[in-house]
Amino acid sequence: MLVRKEEDNDYLAITEVNDHAFGQENEGRLVVNLRMHADFVSELSLVAEVDGRIVGHILFFPVKIVDDGKEFDTLSLAPMAVLPDFQRQGIGSALIKEGLTVAENLGYRSVVVLGHAEYYPRFGFRPASNWDIRSPFEDVPDDAFMAMELVDGSLDDVRGVVEYPEEFHEV
Repeated sequence: MLVRKEEDNDYLAITEVNDHAFGQENEGRLVVNLRMHADFVSELSLVAEVDGRIVGHILFFPVKIVDDGKEFDTLSLAPMAVLPDFQRQGIGSALIKEGLTVAENLGYRSVVVLGHAEYYPRFGFRPASNWDIRSPFEDVPDDAFMAMELVDGSLDDVRGVVEYPEEFHEV
C-alpha cells in the first residue's frame, strides 16, 4: 500500500471512493467543492493505493475555532473514506497517521473531527468538549466531536465553536 498526495488525475477515483464508502454522493461532492475553495491545501488531500488502484482518501481542511471575536486556526479531518472491500485492513489508519504527520510538518497545531467515538481516539483524538470546543452542527453527540493537539498545549487557551466553510453545511 502507498499513501501519497492526490494528483489531478485521481479526482474521479477519489469521488468514487467517497461515494462507495459512504453509500451516497454527499462526501464525494464535498471533496469536489472544497478543492475549489480558496483555503484548500492540496498537500492535505491524500490517497491510499493498492496495486495502483485508489482504495482510500482523506482530506484535512483549514477551519477556525471562534469565540467572542477571537479566532484560532485548526484543521478538520473530513472526509476519510476507504472502499468497503478494503476496510479493516489498516488503510484508514495509514491515511490518518500520514495526514497527521503532513499537517504537523506544514505547521498546523491541532485537528478536529466529527466521527466514530470508538475509532478516532486510537490516534489521540479526545472529546473536543475537554477544551470547551463545540461543533456548529445540531444534535452531535459529545463523544463524536473530537480534537487533538499536534503540538502539546496548543489548545490550552482555545475555546469556542468550530467555523466550517459553507460547503460542509451542504452535506
